[in-house]
Amino acid sequence: MSVDVTMPRATAPAILPGSGGMRGALSDLFWRRPQLLLLLMLLPPVLWLGIVYIGSLFALLAQSFFSIDEFSGLINRELTLKTYGDLLQAANLDIILRTVTMAALVTLASAVVAFPIAYYAARYARGRWKALFYLGVMLPLWSSYLVKIYAWKLILAKEGILTWLFGKLYLQWLLDAWLSLPVVGGNSLSVSFTGTFIVFVYVWLPFMILPVQAALERVPGNLVEASSDLGASPGQTFRNVLFPLALPGIVAGSIFTFSLTLGDYIIPQIIGTSRLFIGQAVYSQQGTAGNIPLAAAFTVVPIVIMGFYLWGAKRMGAFDAL
Repeated sequence: MSVDVTMPRATAPAILPGSGGMRGALSDLFWRRPQLLLLLMLLPPVLWLGIVYIGSLFALLAQSFFSIDEFSGLINRELTLKTYGDLLQAANLDIILRTVTMAALVTLASAVVAFPIAYYAARYARGRWKALFYLGVMLPLWSSYLVKIYAWKLILAKEGILTWLFGKLYLQWLLDAWLSLPVVGGNSLSVSFTGTFIVFVYVWLPFMILPVQAALERVPGNLVEASSDLGASPGQTFRNVLFPLALPGIVAGSIFTFSLTLGDYIIPQIIGTSRLFIGQAVYSQQGTAGNIPLAAAFTVVPIVIMGFYLWGAKRMGAFDAL
């Protein structure tokens, strides 16, 4: 027969003794004033954002109000609007219009290509198929940016696989006819606006697919079923149900595709013609020409455009789909 003997257990004190010293004083101070701890935690990123990022933007804006001396080539640091007057010259306006047009076309094409892919992933992909979808969308983003562009330059070259494919399909005449067009054509796809457009769409497409897929995930399936039960055709269901509900995701994706195309200068530098985009103009004016005020004025253009674009996107609820 066993006898259980219960021993009294030592209980921890309700209030622990202070640690003392500087560490204890700081601990007590942060406990009494949690706002101070929050301020100290937020101070480094706020300083980085305020000084390095926003500060550099204000410095850039200030540079755009200077001008370049035409005789000495030195920067005249008197406030003037002369540089913005130079920005409104026909050649510079052509650069801005070309860049904005390309950004709009890339955004529109990315939305058209991304929607069926995102719809399939949101409505039908399950389990490992959805994981495979995310892997397929994200995999191009894991490879080198320059490697992808140079790979496309080889694909689009006159001796590339795309030209070879057109020849095998007996469609070489169609490719030659397209390349003979004055604006979009060139000697080959790798030195044409068409080639630039194709590479832009390929590179930025994942940034459109994921927000659209996230928006379509939120669309209840019974809405589509109810639309069919009420006699709506697939086209009517798309126009009146799917598209309005997916529109915030499309606008959210367009923020990435439009802004990234607007500021990119590497793709047009490698694939395209000699006609400049805004990014190339900034690089040329700051590096080769040494006209920093005009380069700064060119940089202000996409900032202003994206400011209005983000304002409109916010009104359409695009930030909820990010």
